[in-house]
Amino acid sequence: MGFENDEHLDVLQNIEFGLKEEYEKNLNLTDNKTIFGLENGKIAIKQEFGFAKNEKVSIDDDTKGIIDWCVSIGKERINKINGLTLKEYVKRIDKVKRSVERHAKYGRRGYYEFIKDFV
Repeated sequence: MGFENDEHLDVLQNIEFGLKEEYEKNLNLTDNKTIFGLENGKIAIKQEFGFAKNEKVSIDDDTKGIIDWCVSIGKERINKINGLTLKEYVKRIDKVKRSVERHAKYGRRGYYEFIKDFV
């Protein structure tokens, strides 16, 4: 299922909007750091809902905003709009992460170059 067919397209767009802002605020942010931030964002949002207690969230200056954004959007959207579950939200983070991985092949900020005019 592509982005355009996702029933929670708005959630994907919310996540991407935050990533775009992070790329624009931090010129040191690379696609690899974004992937790292999204992975840790998944752990952080799971912990927010009482899961992943044995996992550690690794935060650095370049990824803190991404992790905070993932948690913020998750808290706002899970179970409140259209019945989005934690599991469904984590799947959306994974979907964005796969897009970052795909576009990272085109340069250290390939994903940002791809989304900057669309988000």
